[in-house]
Amino acid sequence: MPARSGAQFSRRMGQKKQRPARAGQPHRSSDAAQAPAEQPHRSSDAAQAPCPRERCLGPPTTAGPYRSIYFSSPKGHLTRLGLEFFDQPAVPLARAFLGQVLVRRLPNGTELRGRIVETEAYLGPEDEAAHSRGGRQTPRNRGMFMKPGTLYVYIIYGMYFCMNISSQGDGACVLLRALEPLEGLETMRQLRSTLRKGTASRVLKDRELCSGPSKLCQALAINKSFDQRDLAQDEAVWLERGPLEPSEPAVVAAARVGVGHAGEWARKPLRFYVRGSPWVSVVDRVAEQDTQA
Repeated sequence: MPARSGAQFSRRMGQKKQRPARAGQPHRSSDAAQAPAEQPHRSSDAAQAPCPRERCLGPPTTAGPYRSIYFSSPKGHLTRLGLEFFDQPAVPLARAFLGQVLVRRLPNGTELRGRIVETEAYLGPEDEAAHSRGGRQTPRNRGMFMKPGTLYVYIIYGMYFCMNISSQGDGACVLLRALEPLEGLETMRQLRSTLRKGTASRVLKDRELCSGPSKLCQALAINKSFDQRDLAQDEAVWLERGPLEPSEPAVVAAARVGVGHAGEWARKPLRFYVRGSPWVSVVDRVAEQDTQA
């Protein structure tokens, strides 16, 4: 889709009205499996078994991230993002995530950091690629209907995890697709090597650590136990404001990955990534040319 029409579509979908919350919804989910037909994307990462919820480790510390050639990194501590950041429609939230820093604190106190460089927006009941399409609610997708900033973590193929964050709008959310690793790279490498199958003996390159939705979950030890946690309040995972967000021309709007079953929704430009970043999972050259036009 040409850049102009793609941008107009993104702005129009960003104005989607928020539907009223449904009364009596439970706030916890216990199921961990997902039927292939409900997968909004595909993954080839390795297996990871769910683990118990982690204990609280006290208030988070915020050491500054490494410098990046794609974002400016001034010195000083970063600000943890709260509900006011997440409380926006899925499309603008998916764009706003780019450049922000996801932080994961492990049980031993180690903190892992990665800057978000790729996201996908899922718009709720009308979106044929969303798990909430048609307005259906299940214990598994409950996080999509909870307050903005709630994690929706699901499992595909019985072994891979994907991490989403709920937005404004009934059943809408944003999938995190790729990170630029900033801090704790060796720990990420160890976690990925331990959990992936096949070529476990090969040392992963830095660009392979978080270049995919299931890869970043492995690298940060994110599993089903994180489902329905509050990203604005949790002490084991949170979001920090990045030093500088990418400029508008640096953001590419492209079709989402692995949603060919969704008809016309498969072609809508609802995936957003930072142009030129080597950490992006899938580059769309046609979309990049359209963005430049």
